[in-house]
Amino acid sequence: MRFRRTAPGEPPAPPRTLQSRLIIAAIAGGASVFSFAPFGWWPLQLVTLALLFYQVLRAQTPKASFFIGWAFGFGWCLAGVHWLTIAISRFGGLPLPLAWIAIALLALYMGLHCGAAMGLGAWLRRRWALSLPAANLLVLPALWAVSEWTRGWLFTGFPWASSGYAHNVSPLAGYAPILGVYGIGWLVALTAGALLLLMHRTRKYALALIALVWLAGFALQYVTWTTATGKPLSVRLVQGNVALALKFDPNHVGDTLRRYREAVMAEPADLIAIPETGIPLFPQQLPTGYLDSYGSFARKTGSAVVLGIPLADSPTRYGNSVLGLGPTLGKPYRYDKHHLVPFGEFIPLGFRWFTDMMHIPLGDQTGGAALQPSFAVKDQRVLPNICYENVFGEEIAAQLDNGSRATVLLNVSELAWYGESVAIPQHLQISRMRTLETGRPMLMATNTGATVVIDGRGNVTASLPWYREGVLKATVQGMTGDTPYILLRNGLVLAIAAAALLGAWVGARRHASRRGSPA
Repeated sequence: MRFRRTAPGEPPAPPRTLQSRLIIAAIAGGASVFSFAPFGWWPLQLVTLALLFYQVLRAQTPKASFFIGWAFGFGWCLAGVHWLTIAISRFGGLPLPLAWIAIALLALYMGLHCGAAMGLGAWLRRRWALSLPAANLLVLPALWAVSEWTRGWLFTGFPWASSGYAHNVSPLAGYAPILGVYGIGWLVALTAGALLLLMHRTRKYALALIALVWLAGFALQYVTWTTATGKPLSVRLVQGNVALALKFDPNHVGDTLRRYREAVMAEPADLIAIPETGIPLFPQQLPTGYLDSYGSFARKTGSAVVLGIPLADSPTRYGNSVLGLGPTLGKPYRYDKHHLVPFGEFIPLGFRWFTDMMHIPLGDQTGGAALQPSFAVKDQRVLPNICYENVFGEEIAAQLDNGSRATVLLNVSELAWYGESVAIPQHLQISRMRTLETGRPMLMATNTGATVVIDGRGNVTASLPWYREGVLKATVQGMTGDTPYILLRNGLVLAIAAAALLGAWVGARRHASRRGSPA
């Protein structure tokens, strides 16, 4: 497979060095950040992945392919989550150079997933003597999908900036209720592999495959998987815009408590929510009668009030929680954050020395149960998740498939940790993918943004400006029913990946038998 032809009599171009391939891969991986929100240049992702596959397939050895994939994954992660340096340095107190070193180390680890996938893909191509179409369409897309899935759970997982998120607004969004975000990532990689074949003798088949994948995705956007249930809820979502430097300051916490209570009690609604740790103190630390005033308001007005607040079960066991107060509840509803952020909310084994270098409040939490009940609000049932949990689509789908009967999702978040960066639009993009996967609307109540209402088809129907204090008043219609993704979760895309690899192996065996030699 050649992309550059030499003129008659011209000496062939020297092979590209591994160092140059590593630089190209790292730059391509870094450029992929522009495919995500707030930029939204999702076609760029197809080009960068095609460039990765080309460099991998042109490498001299599987080991070289591994390093090329590692460089691509490093650039992808470093550009995609560079905003973590804000939390680590500005609010954690770590010097900025050390913060960048920490994020670079994280990116080096994350790059290993892509490196392993590309190295294995190159090795399988040699081991099985695969044709270029088999490598481009079966092996590399399957391994790319598996690498993203693995990145999402190994060592608690970090699936931020998975490739599928860039396509919540592309025709591939139609596949979300069936394959989820990792399945869309597989289709992106499949398209990238097919693009390379447009310069191969199989170009007609590659072009037909691209057209089929993308036209089917467009058509699937018109399929309805869930149906409306009950009456719409009136909602009020409070965005306090409390400066993080003041939020946990004992000299200013009283102002924070007053601000949220006044915003909540300004007028009734079916559901009123404040952000994650909007109340930054444990109940026993609050002024006498403070929490009771919310309960009295709920009973008097018929409103359900959801408060982001830390809750402690003992002096050494506390969690990041949501407290729900309703007009007819015998006792408050409680949801405890299950999937905690490493270093920010729990300390990984052997890394206390690192977290001790920072000064992040509430940094050694206890996680809640994996499956927790939803919260009844009139005709609807609301299922909370807290900030980072929104990244784990399979866990939210598991909640819906295991008796929660939720019709509305609610995310409460504190994204002020990441300043005025791309973290907020990326988090919103992730939330929109969750609604596409589950067919459920989502409410987002955050301190600095994005405070929005998203319908069950991934559309933002109401929002507040970011970095401003305000209250979003809107309505939300609950939805019921199961999408294929709720029922199968990531099992379907993993089965497809396994079938693709099996198909490549079977094809290689048949080709070898026709040649009269073992594969």
